[in-house]
Amino acid sequence: MHALTGDSVHFRFALPAEPLRRFVTTYYRTDVVCSLKRGGLEDWLHPEWANVRFLGALEAQSVIGPGPLAPCPAFTVTGPTSRAVRFRLGSGHSWGIGLLPLGWARLFTAGASDYADRFVDGAADPVFAPFAPLAEAIALSSGDHAEELALIEAHMAKLLGGPALPGEAALLGVHAALVDPDTLTVADIAARVGMTVRSLERLSRRAFGFPPKLLLRRQRFLRSLAQFMIDPSRKWLGTLDCTYHDQSHFVRDFRRFMGMSPSEYARAGKPLLTAAAQARMAAAGQAMQGLHAPTP
Repeated sequence: MHALTGDSVHFRFALPAEPLRRFVTTYYRTDVVCSLKRGGLEDWLHPEWANVRFLGALEAQSVIGPGPLAPCPAFTVTGPTSRAVRFRLGSGHSWGIGLLPLGWARLFTAGASDYADRFVDGAADPVFAPFAPLAEAIALSSGDHAEELALIEAHMAKLLGGPALPGEAALLGVHAALVDPDTLTVADIAARVGMTVRSLERLSRRAFGFPPKLLLRRQRFLRSLAQFMIDPSRKWLGTLDCTYHDQSHFVRDFRRFMGMSPSEYARAGKPLLTAAAQARMAAAGQAMQGLHAPTP
């Protein structure tokens, strides 16, 4: 577990128990204190895997991609994303659970592609009923960090303690290939896991939310962005993944995934995400949820 404190935000990340690390990246608590003048902190979240969030009384608004901010439900489920998430947080504390693709496949009957690039009210969608008791328990808790973390850990152990599903080994193989910088093409993934490209496409949409070609492009982009987030003083050229042909290639991807240019992003205030990336890196070894490698 690791904590990082700034002027107005406090992040705490905790790794799940070892048997659950195939399914979950981290549990994370965010405590925000906003000045009366400011009223809220706004930032941009990079593309990532699915997340379950319990916001309690914290006021939050969000939008995936372009458009106006919309209120977030107290129990929010966000599917895997391929667009930047603009969000605004008021004072209060919230909890999140980062789900890996295998976690999504184990927990939910719906395909990840059905929730890709959108967030929903978990309390109103029966797909996410397994988390309803946890949402209620956290809402009724005292706000104590250790108490709430224990509630989350016990609930996740109960949900994920069953036998393996058919096809889990193939899913883990696809995930391992995606996060491997040496994997360059969809054909590379298919050959590595012994699947046809068509079967790979189906599995990718079901558990990962997007076609494998887009996921490879996203992973390459995230590897580059992570280097900048860990050390914002670096020049973009020094952060580029080796598979980018040139800087213009990277700029095109940046606009695709973040909706702005690298220079616009560098100039923008990041009161939450830079600190969160550093705290996550210290606690979990990766600055971004989307870069976590699956545990066999």
